[in-house]
Amino acid sequence: MKSLWMDETEIQDFPMLMQDITVDVAVVGGGMAGILTAYLLKEQGVHVAVLEADRIGGGQTGKTTAKITSQHGVIYQKLLSKHGREAAEKYSLENQKAIDRYEKIVQDRQIACGFVRCPAYLYTLEAPELLKEEAECAAGLSIEASFTKETELPFQVAGAVRFENQARFHPLLFLEAAARDLAVYEHSRVLQAEGDRLVTENGSVRAKKIVFACHYPFLNMPGYYFMRMHQERSYVVGLEQVPELEGMYLGVDREQAWSFRSAGEYLLFGGGGHRTGENRTGGKYELLRRKAAEFYPGSRVRYQWSAQDCMPMDQIPYIGRFSAETPDWYAATGFGKWGMSSSMAAAGMITESILEEEDDGKVFGIFSPQRFTPRASAGNFCKDSVHAVKDLSRRIFTPGRSDLEELPVGHGGIVEYDGEKVGAYRDEEGEIYLVSAKCPHLGCQLEWNPDEKCFECPCHGSRFDHMGHCVDGPAQTGIALTQEEDSH
Repeated sequence: MKSLWMDETEIQDFPMLMQDITVDVAVVGGGMAGILTAYLLKEQGVHVAVLEADRIGGGQTGKTTAKITSQHGVIYQKLLSKHGREAAEKYSLENQKAIDRYEKIVQDRQIACGFVRCPAYLYTLEAPELLKEEAECAAGLSIEASFTKETELPFQVAGAVRFENQARFHPLLFLEAAARDLAVYEHSRVLQAEGDRLVTENGSVRAKKIVFACHYPFLNMPGYYFMRMHQERSYVVGLEQVPELEGMYLGVDREQAWSFRSAGEYLLFGGGGHRTGENRTGGKYELLRRKAAEFYPGSRVRYQWSAQDCMPMDQIPYIGRFSAETPDWYAATGFGKWGMSSSMAAAGMITESILEEEDDGKVFGIFSPQRFTPRASAGNFCKDSVHAVKDLSRRIFTPGRSDLEELPVGHGGIVEYDGEKVGAYRDEEGEIYLVSAKCPHLGCQLEWNPDEKCFECPCHGSRFDHMGHCVDGPAQTGIALTQEEDSH
């Protein structure tokens, strides 16, 4: 489903890579992080090329709620307690700088993308003590933060943290302008990466430095990012006939974690998040519609869409050298639900490292993928490991949930077919589509998401449409059944 941003933006087409080229820096991924990295490097005279598997902005950048903020949930008290003051200061500084950098590019290039400064709030309907502490911790890190009970929300809150001078914008209008003069190659999926060379279907790129800014690294080794993060989906509806909000809002309560932000004549209302691959019963859009009618009687839903986020184990993005074995590769991933500010922070730090060749500890600090934080990560590492084992076991030991003949019209699922487990979808005309139930990334059993009509991997978040095409990585291939498999 098209987002508001995608519906309102027509981005120019870029050519496919059809030859072998050599550049100073190659960037894999044409989302916000990749385009900003290329933009900042080109501004400094670096010869850079961007390789995008599909269309630029066609992934998570086109589906974000586009909040540019250093307010990343209840983060600063955790950073201070688990990583120390220096790490917390680095985190706050880079994200505050990101807001200013966006504003400067918008002003310098006169980009009409609705960029506006505004406050950002975290709110709770339950116990306010947590947010009082967060406000104190953020203020102690030179962020203009305060605790308040006054909001524009359509319900009373127990308390909120207000960050001043944050921002919101139209991400694709900004991206389109930033990419305009860059060397971008679309429909040029990287199939192989080795040393200084990237190989696509019709050409290759040699580069002194390579930046992987493709949301989720498709390489399992080196780096082992698949062991260090999982993916989550979240849902958004665009509402008409709703009062405009000055601020941006996010709830911190488990059952009331709603997101609010105005976008022109619309209000983007989000929530209903879950780990990718864990929405077999569906109903997320219906939940948002029901709550929207409760909060804003008379409102109408004009848009609905969902996004996917890479969630690192310790809540901190992986930005820096891809691995110890690949000193000329960089990674920018694990942005959690804060892709816009993290994209700019990543682009700035990676550009600085490439240009200045500064010590990694100085440039990346707590963001470095080489960090080792067992105390901060242990709980999530165990949780992610349990998920992977459970889903691999389910593929091996559990039967399909029903027979193919029992699948209703307009529904999909994992079914038994000729004694085998397969993914199946029956469209509105009754035509049946069969796909493999096994994720081609690392072999986990897929699950059906009825809200998106997709098969999803609960282990690492790859997603496939009902015909088997890969729509989200880290998987690089689809799950369409071969004739041999289909004949079993």
